[in-house]
Amino acid sequence: MKTIGLLGGMSWESTAGYYRAINQCVQKSLGGLHSAKIAMVSVDFEPIEKMQQSGDWASAAEILTRAVRDVQAAGADFLLICTNTMHKVAPQIEKGIDIPLLHIADATAEVLVDDKIKNVGLLGTKFTMEQNFYRGRLQEKYGLRVLVPDEEDRNTVHNVIFNELCLGKTNHQSKMEFMRIIEKLKNEGAEAVILGCTEIGMLVQQEDTDVTLYDTTAIHAEKAVEYALQDGIRESRK
Repeated sequence: MKTIGLLGGMSWESTAGYYRAINQCVQKSLGGLHSAKIAMVSVDFEPIEKMQQSGDWASAAEILTRAVRDVQAAGADFLLICTNTMHKVAPQIEKGIDIPLLHIADATAEVLVDDKIKNVGLLGTKFTMEQNFYRGRLQEKYGLRVLVPDEEDRNTVHNVIFNELCLGKTNHQSKMEFMRIIEKLKNEGAEAVILGCTEIGMLVQQEDTDVTLYDTTAIHAEKAVEYALQDGIRESRK
């Protein structure tokens, strides 16, 4: 079993979900008392969030690159950045380490392509919904048509993420707003919707809607376990 490297803390609420999901996948795959081999560094989100808001992505990249070097030094065989938004600085992080990065957008897009989805809605922070580092990767590398909410609804989603979900709060009215936005994306042609912020799964689950949801935290965790167990699974089948 390979050691999974996690860069967490953005927010710690979603990182806790990663830890649980990864270990549940390993236990399901291997049975018994098996759990994942994980090397993790969890950063303080407050200064990084301020850098996001001010557009100081270079300083955020420096902090995260130092952190992932510690993950690598702890024995990780590959890396997960446990947040969608900070994949904006994934290229800078990759340059600072020697282990592979399992990109959250790639993991998600591969599942969408396998499921024959061509038109997909995207929810996340304003950075993720509006900037090219995420949407562009889905469109240019995988040929997906990506739909995002209008500006007012993007602001709603962004504010709920930072003011509620990152603090571990779930609000019924906010959930109803998300459901309205998801339905609107469906009416605009989305065949499915990406929960493109690692906290959104705390608020909205598949049983809440008939629109197919792709939870990036769950997908990223499953892909990580699949990669971590590849050699072991191959050996067991000989």
